[in-house]
Amino acid sequence: MNPYILATLLFGLGLGTTITFISSHWLLAWMGLEMNTLAIVPLMAQHHHPRAVEATTKYFLTQATAAAMLLFASVTNAWLTGQWDIQQMTHPLPITLITLALALKIGLAPVHSWLPEVLQGLDLTTGLILSTWQKLAPFALLLQIQPANSNILIAFGLASTLVGGWGGLNQTQLRKILAYSSIAHLGWMILVLQFSPSLTLLTLLTYLVMTFSSFLVFKLNNSTSINMLATSWAKAPALTALAPLILLSLGGLPPLTGFMPKWLILQELTKQDLAPTATLAAMSALLSLYFYLRLSYAMALTLSPNNLASTTPWRLHHLQPTLPLAVGIAATLLLLPLAPAAMALLTL
Repeated sequence: MNPYILATLLFGLGLGTTITFISSHWLLAWMGLEMNTLAIVPLMAQHHHPRAVEATTKYFLTQATAAAMLLFASVTNAWLTGQWDIQQMTHPLPITLITLALALKIGLAPVHSWLPEVLQGLDLTTGLILSTWQKLAPFALLLQIQPANSNILIAFGLASTLVGGWGGLNQTQLRKILAYSSIAHLGWMILVLQFSPSLTLLTLLTYLVMTFSSFLVFKLNNSTSINMLATSWAKAPALTALAPLILLSLGGLPPLTGFMPKWLILQELTKQDLAPTATLAAMSALLSLYFYLRLSYAMALTLSPNNLASTTPWRLHHLQPTLPLAVGIAATLLLLPLAPAAMALLTL
C-alpha cells in the first residue's frame, strides 16, 4: 500500500477514536465510530485475497448495523427525553438499545459471531488493530452510559466469558483462538463495568498489552495455525521459550501480569454479593486456560516431524523491529508486583 494512503488511513483511525473520546453529543460520537470503521475497511481489504474481502464485507455490514442501531437509539432518546447528551441517558429503552449496539461493535456474546470469522480472514497486523484499537471508542461510550443497565451487562459479561472459553477449545487457527480470547476478556471487563469503571480500564489496559505481545510473537514467527507454531523453535528459540509465558499470562496464571485484573475482578464481584457470578467467571477462565496451554504445548514441548534440525535459521536477522515486542513481553510478564499500586489507584 502507498505510504501516503496508509498514513491517511491510520490518521483517520486515530481521529475517529479521538472524536468519540471527546464527544458529549451522540451525533458526534456516532460520527467518530463511522470514521473509525471507514478508515479500517481499506486496511482490511488491502491484500485482495478472497478471504480478506469476505472478512471486510462481514465487518462492514456488522459495523453498519451497529451504527444504525446506535443512531436510532440516540434519536429515540432525544425524542423521549429531549436530550442528545451522552451523560443524560435516563430512559431504559434507548440505554438498552445503545448497550446492544456497542456490544455488537466490540463483539460481545451473544452478538459475537462475526469476530472470529472476520479476524480469521485478516493478516496479523490488521488483526492486531482490530483486536486492540477498535475496542477503545465503543468502550469509552459504554463507560459513560454504564450505571442504569446492570442485569444486561452481567448477562453479556457471563455469556462472553463462557462463549470465549468454549469457542476456543476446538480451534486450530491462531487468529480464531485470539478472537475467542478477546471475547472472553471483554466479558470480564463488562462484568465489573458498573461496579468499578477504573478496574475495567485497568483490565482493558492489561488486555491490550498482552494481546499486542501475542500478535507480535505470532507475526515474528509468521505463524497462523497451531502446526506452524511447532516449527518456531528453529526460527527464534529465545522467543519460543517466552511465548508460553505470554499465553499463560493471557490465561490469567500467577505470578504473571494477566492474573492481576482477574484477581481484582473476582474480589470486586464477591464484595458486591455476586459470588455465583464470580464462580462461573472463574470456571470459564479454566476453559480459556486449556487452549492457551494447548498452544504452549505445541510451541515449547513438541518438535515438528518435518523440520530440519539445522541452526541456520537462528542466524537470520528479522527485518521487523523487535523493541516493541521486548517492551510488550516485559509488561506482559512482570507487572504483577504493581498490583498494590493499582489497587491504591482504584480506590482514589
